Amino acid sequence: MALSEASILEALRVVQDPDLHRDIVALGFVKNVSINAGAVAFSIELTTPACPVKDLLRDQAHAAVSALPGVASVAIEMTAQVRSVGRPEAGRAAVDGVKNIIAVGAGKGGVGKTTVAVNLAVALAAAGSRVALLDGDMYGPNIPLMLGFERGRRLEQDGSKIVPAERHGVQAVSMGFLTDDDAPVIWRGPMLHGAIQQFFRDVKWNDVDYLIVDMPPGTGDVALSLSQTVPVAGAVVVTTPQTVSVADTRRAVKMYQKLNIPVIGLIENMSFFVCSGCGKESDIFGKGGGEALASELGVPFLGCIPLSEPVRTGGDAGTPVVLAAPENPAAVALLAAAARVAQQVSIASYARKAIPLTPVN
Repeated sequence: MALSEASILEALRVVQDPDLHRDIVALGFVKNVSINAGAVAFSIELTTPACPVKDLLRDQAHAAVSALPGVASVAIEMTAQVRSVGRPEAGRAAVDGVKNIIAVGAGKGGVGKTTVAVNLAVALAAAGSRVALLDGDMYGPNIPLMLGFERGRRLEQDGSKIVPAERHGVQAVSMGFLTDDDAPVIWRGPMLHGAIQQFFRDVKWNDVDYLIVDMPPGTGDVALSLSQTVPVAGAVVVTTPQTVSVADTRRAVKMYQKLNIPVIGLIENMSFFVCSGCGKESDIFGKGGGEALASELGVPFLGCIPLSEPVRTGGDAGTPVVLAAPENPAAVALLAAAARVAQQVSIASYARKAIPLTPVN
């Protein structure tokens, strides 16, 4: 068979996306095929720069084309174009400049939800995605501190729109930019709804693939406002292995499902602690509670994050651990969790039912 674009595409049909269960040609991933005296070049456009199987697909495509008669070399460019999951519905119009909205929530406080949200956002940005972070925790707006913005930083305006601040490749909006550092923030329900609306509609979001919303803990007004205001791709729920935390997390998962927000998955934070002196692993908050709950509820488990001092120091210093110490076990786990979040959003962009929805009792 003469070497041609058709023969190259046919060879590439053996390369299957393991998440979408279709070949990369049928999915339209293969672009810009060129042949020059046996030198073959093409690009593979994935659905996210953070694709956890990117290297696997590239290697399989390289092997498939290299095996064709007449091929002297194969050059593959890996690119990505993030697809949108959220579908505009009555009263839930899409947000200008934003493809996917992801809530990061928890059933109770003290589980490291904001730390996880910040590191997920920074990890996705580091992988090449366009990312924004909305501080929906109106009672304790800590995003400016954890991203390393200077005290007293204020947001600028462009006409009628608020311009988000930007650091570590992440666009950010927080009530912390609008109040004094030590000022208590006291809200009533209608005020919360109005503030959430403004943060979505009155901000000049710039070509965002993933807008991470750091939710307040519990099952209160902000989650309800979110579900009523915008189409949400899904929610990531953070827990510790502790029995009390798992019980509250179960309620949070049920809340998101009742609000018709798919649960992208669970992250178990503070899963264990490894002593730096003796290397002994200690299960300070119990063991495996989050993973067991994910299995029970039929939602994806996105990973265990160990308790680690660099996570805390990175947050306090404004340089999240995924940047400050990417080889740290907690950073490695957070980077992997971010890739799994992007993976689940990509799956849902083709078939929303791909993210399991457990019926609410």
